[in-house]
Amino acid sequence: MVTIDPERFRETFERYSEIGRTENDGLHRLALSEEDREVRDLFVSDLEDLGLDVRIDGIGNTFGRAEGTDPDAEPVLIASHLDSQPYGGRFDGQLGVLSALETLRAFDDEGVEHRRPIEIVNWTNEEGSRFKPALMGSGAFTGELDLEEVLGHADADGVTVAEALDEIGYRGDEPVGPREEYHSSLELHVEQGPKLEEEGLSVGIVEGVFGMAWLEVTVHGDADHAGPSPMYSRKDALVAAADVVTAVRRLSNRFADDVVTTVGELEVEPNSINVIPSEARFTVDVRSYDDAVVAELVEAVEREVATACEREGVEYDLEEIWRIPHTEFSPTVAETALSAADAVDASHRAMVSGAGHDASYVNEITDTAMLFVPSVDGKTHNEVEFTEWADAVEGARVYAETVRRLADAE
Repeated sequence: MVTIDPERFRETFERYSEIGRTENDGLHRLALSEEDREVRDLFVSDLEDLGLDVRIDGIGNTFGRAEGTDPDAEPVLIASHLDSQPYGGRFDGQLGVLSALETLRAFDDEGVEHRRPIEIVNWTNEEGSRFKPALMGSGAFTGELDLEEVLGHADADGVTVAEALDEIGYRGDEPVGPREEYHSSLELHVEQGPKLEEEGLSVGIVEGVFGMAWLEVTVHGDADHAGPSPMYSRKDALVAAADVVTAVRRLSNRFADDVVTTVGELEVEPNSINVIPSEARFTVDVRSYDDAVVAELVEAVEREVATACEREGVEYDLEEIWRIPHTEFSPTVAETALSAADAVDASHRAMVSGAGHDASYVNEITDTAMLFVPSVDGKTHNEVEFTEWADAVEGARVYAETVRRLADAE
């Protein structure tokens, strides 16, 4: 059994949390920002202190490798991400990276010999908030996203991924992609939902992830004066967009019990109090564990947009900017995690995730599963995001024991 150091684990978590910390005790550490550079530097320093072989690939994914006793054995990949949402929480992503780091430190403390090499990685731009799409580093690494295409994606200020990587010094020389076959992969994450807390459990063994699609809609109307323009002559882009926003919310009741639908971004031009909006741009996020339902949702959104725009006499453009199918994780890795949870006497249950994770792409190249720890009140992507430290420690204990078992597997 591996024994982690809870005090060191928490001290490390607090030290990392200072980088990009907000006034409300959240985290604002967007991908490839100056704050991201600073936390990456700290991560690399911690890997080097452990004597790991550190490498950085062309999309900025940062790896540390601990060799095993068998030089021919396939490695175990342990991973998550250090970037955050805008004014998000301190636990999303970061807790997973630091659980992996604490696992390797615990192995080092106890002189644990593992047959397989272990590679820890911080994936680039998991969140997809500054640069779209999400899961960019893991998607490029696994070949699910085209490297040159994602390097050319730009943020709201026109800065491309390639330029941002160069600016912070993290466009590495290593080729993007696996150098060898992996045996397995494991990621720890906060649940980002209420189920574990509601059931009084410390750990979730994640057996799958919802499929999802992201759409971007731009409605084109005509700007005009808010006073003299009669209502019957208006072509108001925002009115059409608002109709779609409410319709998207109602879609969640029409297809399947697990469906969730969200409009998360809305921009209006010219954005003046006395001018009829000439343009409204918004995003739509639809999710379900059933890929056929996701496809139906995309078609339904397109119908709602067409109907609303026809009613208001305006035009529109609609683009599907990202789609990922649902993920079914490896039963072998999940069973290993379940047996580890039993061994350390942690309260747990099997579950699926409604949120997307790098593990979804990694699952395409090796057997993968995830562990969840509870999110207080189910809140996430928010400065109030919180996980009780006792649950974080319990999750790290299960994580370390699962990694030990995977790294010794035949």
